Amino acid sequence: MNPDWLQPDWPAPARVKALCTSRSGGASGGAYGSFNLGDHVGDAPAAVAANRAALARVVGVRPVFLSQVHGTQVHALDAASLDGQAADAAVSQQTGVACTIMVADCLPVLLTDLQGRRVAAAHAGWRGLAGTSDQGVLETTYKAFRAPALDGIGVVATEIIAWLGPCIGPQAFEVGDEVRQAFVAHDPAAAAMFAAGAPDKWWANLAGLARQRLAALGVQQVFGNDGSPAWCTVSQPSRFFSHRRDRISGRMAACIWLV
Repeated sequence: MNPDWLQPDWPAPARVKALCTSRSGGASGGAYGSFNLGDHVGDAPAAVAANRAALARVVGVRPVFLSQVHGTQVHALDAASLDGQAADAAVSQQTGVACTIMVADCLPVLLTDLQGRRVAAAHAGWRGLAGTSDQGVLETTYKAFRAPALDGIGVVATEIIAWLGPCIGPQAFEVGDEVRQAFVAHDPAAAAMFAAGAPDKWWANLAGLARQRLAALGVQQVFGNDGSPAWCTVSQPSRFFSHRRDRISGRMAACIWLV
């Protein structure tokens, strides 16, 4: 694995594997240099195909890429799952496929249970995280993740662990008042995740908002991104892609799978 990629430091069972790519070590050039995995951002298709093939070799199973729309839909993966399903999260109980989320400022969230029976990955930009009618992408992913497995056994919240990958940090994520209101309407405590900026503008802590949502669901063991600068995609141009910083940008991927 490329030494610049991230591996979650969390107490996942041995059969659960996970990683998050950086922008290093691929075939793409220019603004997409070099490990771009997005096939929808204007990069050369041959370079994207080469990068995806390289990722599959490292993972050892088939990464399944979604068509992400900043929504809350969850797709259950199995051996027959194809790329391009319109969803912003994936869950799986099977080996041979990797739940895969592409990001370039949005927050990747990986989930597993302490028994290693299932895995999930969610794409949590602010729209998907806020959702509608109190149901954001983490709530819908949690619901799908907790559903009884093929053996009829469900998962309780205290058995779930989560890892948050790199995203736009609170020192770089300026949002309008409508974004703050969307979160505060769901939970008044979310106000603590917004620092006042220019008039009618706020600095939002996306990772902090995700941690609040997970805690409200009963998921207490959350690892990874704590909102500190080391996790900020915008502030590290040599390591991470950032759409907000560059506008024309590649995509990284966070993957989780069972072996």
